[in-house]
Amino acid sequence: MMHVEVPFRKCARYTFCANFPPMNPVLLIDPKDNLAVALRDIEAGETVEAAGRTYEAAERIPSKQKMALVDFSKGDTATLFGVTVGIAGEPIAKGGLIHTGNLIHDADDFSGERGQIGEWNAPDVSDWKGRTFEGFHRSNGEVGTANYWVVIPMVFCETRNVNAIRAAFESSLGYEKTSHYQRLANHLVGGYRSGQTSAELSEIELEESPDPAADRVFPNVDGIKFLTHTLGCGGTRGDAEALCGLLAGYITHPNVAGATVLSLGCEIAQLEMLEKAIRDREPNFDKPLLTYTQQGYPDERTLLSSAIKDTFLGLVDANQLSREPAPLSKLCLGVECGGSDGFSGISANPTLGEFSDRLVALGGRVILSEFPELCGVEQELINRCVSDEVAQRFAQLTSAYAECARAVGSDFSENPSPGNIRDGLITDAIKSAGAAKKGGTSPVVAALDYPEVATENGLNLLCTPGGDVESTTAMAGAHANLIVFTTGLGTPTGNPVCPVLKVSTNTELAERLPDLIDFDTGAIIRGEATPAGLSVDMLELLIEVASGRHPTKAQQLGQDDFQPWKRGVSL
Repeated sequence: MMHVEVPFRKCARYTFCANFPPMNPVLLIDPKDNLAVALRDIEAGETVEAAGRTYEAAERIPSKQKMALVDFSKGDTATLFGVTVGIAGEPIAKGGLIHTGNLIHDADDFSGERGQIGEWNAPDVSDWKGRTFEGFHRSNGEVGTANYWVVIPMVFCETRNVNAIRAAFESSLGYEKTSHYQRLANHLVGGYRSGQTSAELSEIELEESPDPAADRVFPNVDGIKFLTHTLGCGGTRGDAEALCGLLAGYITHPNVAGATVLSLGCEIAQLEMLEKAIRDREPNFDKPLLTYTQQGYPDERTLLSSAIKDTFLGLVDANQLSREPAPLSKLCLGVECGGSDGFSGISANPTLGEFSDRLVALGGRVILSEFPELCGVEQELINRCVSDEVAQRFAQLTSAYAECARAVGSDFSENPSPGNIRDGLITDAIKSAGAAKKGGTSPVVAALDYPEVATENGLNLLCTPGGDVESTTAMAGAHANLIVFTTGLGTPTGNPVCPVLKVSTNTELAERLPDLIDFDTGAIIRGEATPAGLSVDMLELLIEVASGRHPTKAQQLGQDDFQPWKRGVSL
């Protein structure tokens, strides 16, 4: 590992160093590694240095890809982040490029038994002990970072009715986000009808919209959100119970003031099932819950007019709430990565991990999900569990999930997407070793199954797929009131009720897609910053987001992604 002159806090298995040279060609993450990460394009024959030793590139190594630091024989183990990330499928020369043709996924096994580790070295958070954010205080003691009303169908048959309520409310209440595109279409139609040529039509410009918040009818209600889905009937009873549990998590969420629920009446996901799931999560539930069963109304007109009028009156009451100071311990952070690249595990994810540790040290809650992307680091997480019961439950949940995938001929190794692979995440073990850094280094206080709610302060592990939207949907359902989402390739993903802050692993992405990215960690790759330092800036920004003073890019776009997990083989 590179020489450390001024120590920084360790992030999991490795340390970023004060003398990290600008644009150093390669990074050796852990002294046990026999692979290094290219921080820029390295040409064939170029000599590079890692940990005081020099290496000659045997071929061109593109930025973000991995270079062999030893001669590999077929079957030799490759290590990165100090863990096994694959085995050589063929001989690989020292200085050679690692790719899917010569490296096969492999990962360290886990026992389920906790090993001995030292006490957690919590970061110094004395500067933030008295800090607050402005949030919405709920009767059960939770605090929301936003104040939404949700409209939910119990079954996909009610989607059209939910969309009718959406059409009635979004524009009239000042929550509509795409009116500028509608105006463009209107100009195109008007021009076409007036006889303009195709060339003239192509010159019509998209006009910027005024801030819709200025015309909000209810300034203290951040939005009315519509959680449409394709479930509720036709699946197993387990599918329906999981859906009701997820919906109950949203209805009881601290960012939600009340809910309107539309049922057909004959679906498997019955209202009684939802009401039980709500009581299980919040025995003293006291928010407005407006329910309508279409088969109990004489016609759709009567159903929708009742739902619209009652919902409007509910919004009137929700608007009486206002933001008040709350300690940072009331934040529950969901950590996510998607569109990941070869820099995710060395810039954005460690920065988020440092922030996660700071929040835990302040008494807050963190949720780490995406179990297929913890492949190979399970034992490290098990060793950090606060009890044998937590360790055994995590081991059981991840083992059962992996077995379910194998039963249908799949495997966690199939998790990396073509985009991940193109940008340096050759195996699931490489992807997982970097992805786990989001959770920081604090003790694991709970292992949760989908769609359970996180109730313990500290680091919680939540069983979800690695798919971005299924995972963020589940973390919001588990009561994350903020989500930080790291990305190397770019993604617009957001959530209906939970602010999602997007963090880029590299500055090129932040500059290319500024409408998607909120925070850039590319300075780490250039040797100009450390994860610990940037985590301080991230904390300050997230206080503004949690207080409603800084809407995220996903919120500005109206990106309301909601995708329940149909339990099975989504990876």
